Amino acid sequence: MPECNGREGSLIYQNPLSSPEDLRGWVMEGKGIVRFPHGRLQMENELDAEQYGDDAHFVYWCPETFPDGIVVKWDFYPVREPGLCMIFFAAAGMNGEDLFDGRLAERTGKYPQYHSGDINTLHLSYFRHKHADERAFRTCNLRKSRGFHLVCEGADPLPPANDALPPYRMKLIKDGASVHFSINGLPILEWEDDGRRFGPVYGGGKIGFRQMAPLKAAYANFEVRRLLRD
Repeated sequence: MPECNGREGSLIYQNPLSSPEDLRGWVMEGKGIVRFPHGRLQMENELDAEQYGDDAHFVYWCPETFPDGIVVKWDFYPVREPGLCMIFFAAAGMNGEDLFDGRLAERTGKYPQYHSGDINTLHLSYFRHKHADERAFRTCNLRKSRGFHLVCEGADPLPPANDALPPYRMKLIKDGASVHFSINGLPILEWEDDGRRFGPVYGGGKIGFRQMAPLKAAYANFEVRRLLRD
């Protein structure tokens, strides 16, 4: 699988995720605990995963609205499993509203609110170590919602947390109908939206990080750049 054609251009957004000040304005949906050991953002669930089930998961949104044609990068550190990580991108209301528009339904971290509610978004799951079948055959999954459509899969090279040697540099490219994802420079998946089977191609929107409890993971050096097309 080749790298996506295009080069990284000007910086749109950069955040080291190293202190509470860096996260000012970010929006937590659900109950997540945020700490900064080793100068990086570490998150875990506040609610007990066994007692609260799907209500224990959460999403942490960057407040910026990003255009289409972007390169998104971040460092990932798995700390404790089981669990699962996800990034939402190109997220907006179904009728073009800002994701935080008061006319949209409240969201509290429960997954159906994001894939079958009143928002459109692309979402990529990685480090899918929540359930036994996910750990037995590890993939990264790209879905298009509203509708929870599984549109692409790729093998996930991330090891169990105890074997990990982080940071892992994650790179996501969203360029119109094209999505490309890589880890440490290794291409994982690539998808082209035909704009018909699962509705129109999405443009810009918000980016958010989701965790499924009881995962503990850390993030650093989040940046978004414009994509320069070759």
